[in-house]
Amino acid sequence: MENLTKETFKSKVFDFETNKEWKFEGDKPCIIDFYADWCGPCKVVAPVLEELSKEYEGKVDIYKVDTEVERELSQIFGIRSIPSILFVPKDAQPQMAAGALPKASFEKAIEEVLGVK
Repeated sequence: MENLTKETFKSKVFDFETNKEWKFEGDKPCIIDFYADWCGPCKVVAPVLEELSKEYEGKVDIYKVDTEVERELSQIFGIRSIPSILFVPKDAQPQMAAGALPKASFEKAIEEVLGVK
């Protein structure tokens, strides 16, 4: 799992300053966890994402964005509550989910939204 800054986000996910239309920059689907250190539900999601990052290593990239530090990224994606999870397939539009999802929901989204088995 990797924490993204605005610059690494632009190179690994979406260069929102260059492109107006969605254009994924990554080479494999990813999950982005918008979180904050003080957020209780975010702390529940963190170990689940840690497990998934090991289980899907080489198939799905898992990133974290600290909404307290990367306020511009939070604004661009309209983050109003955390945790907010962005599922980014390789060749389709990303989908946002809010709240502390259980592992089974992540696994279902990885298969159905990201197309990874």
